[in-house]
Amino acid sequence: MNQATLVLEDGTVLRGRAFGAIGETAGEIVFSTGMTGYQEVLTDPSYRGQIVVMTAPQIGNVGINLEDDESSRPWLAGFIVRDPSPIVSNWRAAMSLDEYLSRHGIVAMADCPTRALVRHIRTQGAMRAVLSSVDDNADRLLEKARSIPTMSGQELVSQVTCREPYTWDEPADPVWYPNGIPGADETPPLHVVAYDFGLKHNILRLMRRCGMRITAVPADTPAEQVLALSPAGVFLSNGPGDPAAVTYAIASVRRLLGHVPIFGICLGHQILALALGGRTYKLKFGHRGINQPVKNLLTGRVEITTHNHGFAVDADSLPQGAEVTHVNLNDGCVEGLRHVEYGAFSVQFHPEAGPGPHDAVHLFQQFRQLMLERRPS
Repeated sequence: MNQATLVLEDGTVLRGRAFGAIGETAGEIVFSTGMTGYQEVLTDPSYRGQIVVMTAPQIGNVGINLEDDESSRPWLAGFIVRDPSPIVSNWRAAMSLDEYLSRHGIVAMADCPTRALVRHIRTQGAMRAVLSSVDDNADRLLEKARSIPTMSGQELVSQVTCREPYTWDEPADPVWYPNGIPGADETPPLHVVAYDFGLKHNILRLMRRCGMRITAVPADTPAEQVLALSPAGVFLSNGPGDPAAVTYAIASVRRLLGHVPIFGICLGHQILALALGGRTYKLKFGHRGINQPVKNLLTGRVEITTHNHGFAVDADSLPQGAEVTHVNLNDGCVEGLRHVEYGAFSVQFHPEAGPGPHDAVHLFQQFRQLMLERRPS
């Protein structure tokens, strides 16, 4: 049984038991508050460059299946849990969490005092860290932690985006949506070009179910090439890293404004704000999990939503014509915006969940309605 050692850049040292792949990894250490959905967390490209701590005490009890991945592989730098379940109990399970992590080379640590660790991150903020199951020298690991780049300024989208355009045909399965999917199976199909900044599969599934024909394109696709595809709308996806560093995407979206309806989620929301002339800033420890309360300022409705972001939009930086539509009820940060003249809107949270509640799934129908309203006669 190998020992695992975690060292944070402020000198904090925690030791536990190694599981998953044996090795060493480094990145920004963050936490996710979801009690379930660890497979979706592992395969969400937005976690690129991050070591994720799960706050739920036991992780892995339903194993890993072949249906719930949010991308083609796990992207996070490392994984930390309190108690990985030694028993896998689910009829869809194809392998254990430990086997999956080992197969994909993800270094992980168990038997970690995650409650104390999360309280520390919540107080001190997300920071750089090294996790190793091959070196237990804390001084050496601390030096490594302090030498890696901070998340601010990192352009990570190019590491996770697709290399070639592709189409998506798999719709969301209604069985997972007992209250229904607004706009499901509507016709005619509308062609959407989706920028893949780290695109989650469940976003694609829901857009397809809501009557959209999807072409996903690499993050650096010029606006002119997108418009040449004659889309009814353009979607801006989630993704990792500092949004201000994705300068090529900001430039493309700026050229698209006013030409085609635009809908953005998470990083796509931030890129839209930057393209409009706004600014973004780094949050102390970010929002990650499936229980964030967001208020829709247009309707007064409060929705419980899934989050995964470490940056936010500065409301005071938004230009005339850009309107804040949603705010986080925990800290007041911007959770949504729109620009009526340009036919563009975005949300910081994840209406597709995967995992999480379905309170905001209606936003995909809202995108469809916007495209129909703006469709050339």
